[in-house]
Amino acid sequence: QVQLVESGGGLVQAGGSLRLSCAASGRIFNINHMGWYHQAPGKQRELVAVISSGGSTNYADSVKGRFTISRDNAKNTVYLQMNSLKPEDTAVYYCNANLIAPGERVWRDYWGQGTQVTVSS
Repeated sequence: QVQLVESGGGLVQAGGSLRLSCAASGRIFNINHMGWYHQAPGKQRELVAVISSGGSTNYADSVKGRFTISRDNAKNTVYLQMNSLKPEDTAVYYCNANLIAPGERVWRDYWGQGTQVTVSS
């Protein structure tokens, strides 16, 4: 019954900014890493950024210096601040969380429904 709900996508011009949010809800005991992936038409889904429970981050080379991932553990929420957006950033962005539910012994990945980001030139 875990759900990840994304928000903040939209249409922006090249050079603009967007801030994506993803809130996890449901039966959650603890959340490990959280991340953002994107998928453009005809292409495979790929990692954009990931953040550990302690705040360590990793980014795809294509977004380094432009995007910043952060999280609020008290709210079970992860954010992606996207600056200096480029047309090639256009994709559906998916939130991911690795978490463990009450009564379970293994960590599992959960995914949001995706939010569209479109960058015009």
